[in-house]
Amino acid sequence: MKIFKNIATYASTKKSFVTIGTFDGVHLGHQKVIKNLVESAKKNNAESVLLTFFPHPRMVLQKNANIKLINTIDERIELLENIGLNTLIIQEFSDEFANLSAFEFVKTILVDQLNIKKLIIGYDHHFGKNREGNFNSLVAFGLQFNFEVTEISQKDISNITVSSTKIRCAIEQGEIQKANSYLGYNFTLIGTVVKGKNLGKKIGFPTANILIKETYKLIPKTGAYIVKSSINNKLIYGMMNIGYRPTVSGKNQTIEINFFDFDEDLYNQVLKIEVLTFLREEKKFDSIEYLKSQLNKDKQKSLEYINGTFFESN
Repeated sequence: MKIFKNIATYASTKKSFVTIGTFDGVHLGHQKVIKNLVESAKKNNAESVLLTFFPHPRMVLQKNANIKLINTIDERIELLENIGLNTLIIQEFSDEFANLSAFEFVKTILVDQLNIKKLIIGYDHHFGKNREGNFNSLVAFGLQFNFEVTEISQKDISNITVSSTKIRCAIEQGEIQKANSYLGYNFTLIGTVVKGKNLGKKIGFPTANILIKETYKLIPKTGAYIVKSSINNKLIYGMMNIGYRPTVSGKNQTIEINFFDFDEDLYNQVLKIEVLTFLREEKKFDSIEYLKSQLNKDKQKSLEYINGTFFESN
């Protein structure tokens, strides 16, 4: 997959089949649109081109929204690459870009720059200044500039409407299994292992403290989770705590993972953590011993889940 960080640098002699959007999450609905694009382009000897934006348009247009994203831009690139696209264009979304009219966007971007032959979009797609452009105006532009427009209907995308907003809400509420079912893969956290206070090690539950540099990355609600990670090409399961460690009077939120049957130095390594399911709420225990007892119960539940004998009623 070829990646362009600016639409102005893209050039191809081939006609292009294009889809447009932020694609946060690259969820099942997104995947349906993109696979349709890739297959159609192959059949017609055209270039499959996905035009996406960073920062997220709402970060620019609603500066006080403080939106958190399911994927970092690097995660999004990896997910899109796995689908088989020819070309990914990551256009910086700015106030200037947002002020392009629907006509200007179609003429200067799609027609002049991308050499478009076909546009494939999801249902309810809007574009251009003040979201003035829609499917009907795209069809009209297509007739004017000789390109085809195909809309993937809501029904075709999923029997249950999948949306990035719905997935974000599920993650924020700790409904990880629901979010994963919408995504079509496990929600991930990618971060660097940093030094902690070694409190976990002292009570028999050593943890890897993960620091995520992208401040816009969505973090699940506080609590304990079952996770897995590939470390040195080996699949390792564990349990993760996101929270403030109230039992030891913690003040800052941390992300700590206790890997099972694993005892290697991970400092400064970048880990990709797949979040599998929610275990329990974070709580303050009366003593370290009570905390240790709970961690043993959490580990037992985690192992039951991993071995396929875990039930929600446990």
